[in-house]
Amino acid sequence: MQNAIYNDIVPAHRVQQIKEYYFSVKLKEIASLNAQGAGIISLGVGGPDRPPHPAVVDTLCREAHKPEAHGYQPYVGIPALRAAYAKWYKKYFNVDLDPDSEIQPLIGSKEGILHTTLAFVNPGDGVLVPNPGYPTYTSVSKIAEAVIYNYDLTEDNNWEPDFEALERLPLERVKLMWVNYPHMPTGHKASISLFERLVAFGKKHNIVIVNDNPYSFILHRQQLSILSVPGAKNIAIEMNSLSKSHNMPGWRMGMVASNPAFINWILKVKSNVDSGQYKPMMLAAVKALECDSSWYEELNAEYRKRRVIAERIMDALGCHYDKEQAGLFVWGKIPDRYADAGELADDVLYQAHVFVVPGFIFGSNGNRYIRVSLCATQDNLREALNRINQFIKQ
Repeated sequence: MQNAIYNDIVPAHRVQQIKEYYFSVKLKEIASLNAQGAGIISLGVGGPDRPPHPAVVDTLCREAHKPEAHGYQPYVGIPALRAAYAKWYKKYFNVDLDPDSEIQPLIGSKEGILHTTLAFVNPGDGVLVPNPGYPTYTSVSKIAEAVIYNYDLTEDNNWEPDFEALERLPLERVKLMWVNYPHMPTGHKASISLFERLVAFGKKHNIVIVNDNPYSFILHRQQLSILSVPGAKNIAIEMNSLSKSHNMPGWRMGMVASNPAFINWILKVKSNVDSGQYKPMMLAAVKALECDSSWYEELNAEYRKRRVIAERIMDALGCHYDKEQAGLFVWGKIPDRYADAGELADDVLYQAHVFVVPGFIFGSNGNRYIRVSLCATQDNLREALNRINQFIKQ
């Protein structure tokens, strides 16, 4: 009887429209293989493996010992955090933000994707999603019951939107456009000219442009924000995060910035979902945002060394890649002898015991590419290279 009752229950349509996140599924498989003694080296997820600045951790510990630190906090975050984000944006992006009305702290920018979508998109509205692009843009749009219009990014067009092709879409139905520069997974860098075209496109068609900008400090010497374009705040939103730039992925410290009206609409959604962030973590984030340029230089010095080894992995696999990529990954085109990226990734996983990501998870335009993460130690990258070289010799 219990099974019969249970089997009569079905999930909401939005749940039937999405799948479990690829990395969630694959990491279970890798855990199972490791339990059997496989010793998989993961070059998959882009989660920094090094700790935050020691002063950040010290601040968290010190503040957590205070008896008054453990209560509910404002939905808009503490003033010190918003002020620190504003100062950070002025220093590195040359963007003026009012900390009281143009910044909303987030529990990681991933939640901002959901809150922003729910704030702007009704069921049946259109959303422009890049192909390839971060899978969460697609899954969240499905949760919101939006109509997804994928726009192509291709190597031939430098992984930038084809604006002529965009004009042929039913743009009168579109409310939101997701962009992500520096781009994940391709590593294509931002440019002011691209941001200017995007802002002009958004204004022309009354489409909100959202730039997801967590990779701006990783192997990228010039930090750029879409909000630096004159008039951009009227039509654009930018999200950022401390996950990549400050080695704080598990802390879930992010932000969204735009004009006061847009921020207020996003806050309306967010304030009905959570109850604020932990005050000691917010104060520690303030300390992280106060790091000087030497922090980023040290971080990138390590990533440059890792990238040299990751590129040798790509070379060993016969993949072609752009040496000017930014971000935490190397994105490479696979040899013609493979049917698709999944075949190559599976060969490397099951025979070399190294996990690399097939590009199709980011969209059909990634089907002939793989992605290698720099979030592994130099020793692990070297061992992965050795294993792959042995696999190739077989």
